[in-house]
Amino acid sequence: MLSTPITKDIDYDKVYEPSEDSFYLLDCFEQERDYLETKFKKNKVPIITEIGTGSGILTTFLLQHILKDGIYIATDVNPNACKSVLQTVRNNCPTQAHLVDSSQMDLTSAIRSNIIDTLIFNPPYVPASEVPDIPVTDEDSKWLDLALLGGEDGMIVTWKVLNNLERILSTDGVAYILFCARNNPDKVANEMTDRGWKVDVVISKKAGWEVLTILRFSRL
Repeated sequence: MLSTPITKDIDYDKVYEPSEDSFYLLDCFEQERDYLETKFKKNKVPIITEIGTGSGILTTFLLQHILKDGIYIATDVNPNACKSVLQTVRNNCPTQAHLVDSSQMDLTSAIRSNIIDTLIFNPPYVPASEVPDIPVTDEDSKWLDLALLGGEDGMIVTWKVLNNLERILSTDGVAYILFCARNNPDKVANEMTDRGWKVDVVISKKAGWEVLTILRFSRL
């Protein structure tokens, strides 16, 4: 089993604390290591983006164990999370920290089209009446709501990404997105398959009180 990055000195009142879904994604990428190493071994330095990095535990895990020579563009709308991912990378991978850039943005809005080779997204998947507004100050206590609440069916933010995968991913790019049962991942997979995407269930199991599924999206 691969070691889990250490996160420390992070204000979890403002940044999403690693939970069952976070560790579930670590399990997913431990399982996917051979697939990704094989996919990007052809003299290509992959560009990896995690949307909504939170504490940075997943980006750090990928850098430590999976895609060690990749270039990482970590994004989060929460400025506190943007600082946290860099801190976690420095604490765990000091000699590789130069490979990670952390940028405050909405999803991948400030990244050039069709350059991301591996996209990872643990979205705000909890159903809610609406997606929260972006807080005005870094100190606002409502930043955590943005990491959790996904609007109707918990899918408002996720569909923004899915609807733009054609623009986001490189020609041979792949996206990993986490869903809870209430997000109806089977329906999502069928819809994206109808749009011409190859959709694979990487892993699906009960995590805490929720059933979580990670789907892998790639071009046919």
